[in-house]
Amino acid sequence: MLRALRNSWRLLRLARSLARHDALFPLEVLGIAPAAVAWARLFRRRGDTRRRGQRLAAALQEMGPSFIKLGQALSTRADLLSAEVAADLGDLQDHLPAFSAVEARATIERELGRSIDELYARFDDVPIAAASIAQVHFAATPDGREVAVKVLRPDIVAAFARDLDLFLWVADLVERTQPRFRRLKPVESVRAFADVVRVEMDLRMEAAAAEELGRNFADDPGYRAPTIDWDRTAERVLTLERVDGIAIGNRDAIVAAGLDPDEVMKRCAEAFFYQVFRDGFFHADMHGGNAFVDREGRIVPVDFGIMGRVDTDTRGYLAELLVAFLRRDYRAVAEVQFRAGYVPAGQSIEVFAQACRSIGEPIFGKPSHDISIARLLAQLLRVTEQFEMPVQPQLLLLQKTMLMAEGMGTKLNPEVNIWELARPLIEEWMRTHFGPRATAQRATQDLVQGLRRLPRLIDSLHLVAERERRRAEAADREAAHPPKARPRIGWGEVIAVLALVAAVAAWWR
Repeated sequence: MLRALRNSWRLLRLARSLARHDALFPLEVLGIAPAAVAWARLFRRRGDTRRRGQRLAAALQEMGPSFIKLGQALSTRADLLSAEVAADLGDLQDHLPAFSAVEARATIERELGRSIDELYARFDDVPIAAASIAQVHFAATPDGREVAVKVLRPDIVAAFARDLDLFLWVADLVERTQPRFRRLKPVESVRAFADVVRVEMDLRMEAAAAEELGRNFADDPGYRAPTIDWDRTAERVLTLERVDGIAIGNRDAIVAAGLDPDEVMKRCAEAFFYQVFRDGFFHADMHGGNAFVDREGRIVPVDFGIMGRVDTDTRGYLAELLVAFLRRDYRAVAEVQFRAGYVPAGQSIEVFAQACRSIGEPIFGKPSHDISIARLLAQLLRVTEQFEMPVQPQLLLLQKTMLMAEGMGTKLNPEVNIWELARPLIEEWMRTHFGPRATAQRATQDLVQGLRRLPRLIDSLHLVAERERRRAEAADREAAHPPKARPRIGWGEVIAVLALVAAVAAWWR
């Protein structure tokens, strides 16, 4: 009861903030708290000519760090709002006023257990960047290394905990009262968002992600991650190599440095491909301010708070999907999604292929440099309601990352399609991992593993059957007037035999 009262009051304040920017439409679409929405309309600002998504982005930015992060998460949900609103939220900036250097120094000393003077030969009190969760200061270590020091905002953990409780309460309310939104899994989506935020607020996790990405590209001459200073890293402090480079979106500076923008873009495309398809671990916040080009022309990403993972099966489905779309084979596009289980079995594959064609043909009728695979994927995700498809969170995050990659590519060379650069790599990866030879190798490995497990499975089933047989015999002996002894098969034996048959059948299949 107390939680409901607390969150209802906060929802009223939230509605009023949205109304000031004439951005009440999310609450209106969700159909929750109609009384709060009606009250908030009294404060609605009239005559605002900005698009709905721009007004919503401005309202969320005004509300503070948790709502900025929420808006950035919603930018992946074109299925929940609209493609235009999602795109506007994708431009949401999390530049906030910096907190004081005194607080930053106190956090560092408390977390690392040493004074600033011991830890750093120089520490710049003016931060180079201040975002929703943390801010970054440049510094130098006693051994002369130039570093960047990321420090969490004071009280940010408690603030996010309060706001996440509100988001979860609203999501649960939507799920209980609006059946049409259950397919979108609002509660599960908020919990996934909460997991991402918790990882972001433990800077040791960010450091581990940076190191993992760096090791994945240890032998790559065109892509690297900055080095982590683990001795100066803790839960609320991250120290890493200061990147000396050019922001990847600054084409003029790249050209002035004697580097080829097309080569830089090619390296971006290759790095994205390797992260998603080779490693299944990708940088999921790759906007123009989070990647640099160093003096050797290598791509150097920063800010590893949001990372994505894609399992092997999803990688295969995604590769087939992209290649099928690029070949304009819409029947294959549909078959991939049915095989992946993204489309319920009761739907018509022919009708779904037709829907895919209606999405793809308007896009592929354009010049290649105007084709947006990320927007194509977003539109494909938007047909989920028509075909009763459950949401695929891993694809939503990936789609957002692809959109960012396209944005970087457009800044480097608007006449070149970044995905055409990656297409040969995707097709080669498909041949290597899904060709006849690779399929035969996987089948052989599965057979060997099945043979190794079979004796242990049979022994286990034999023990279960023997135990159930003895239990049945004991029950017979304890009967008051047992019938003449006769052979009896207990349920245990039946279950054990059925399990054995099922296991053998699965092994042969």
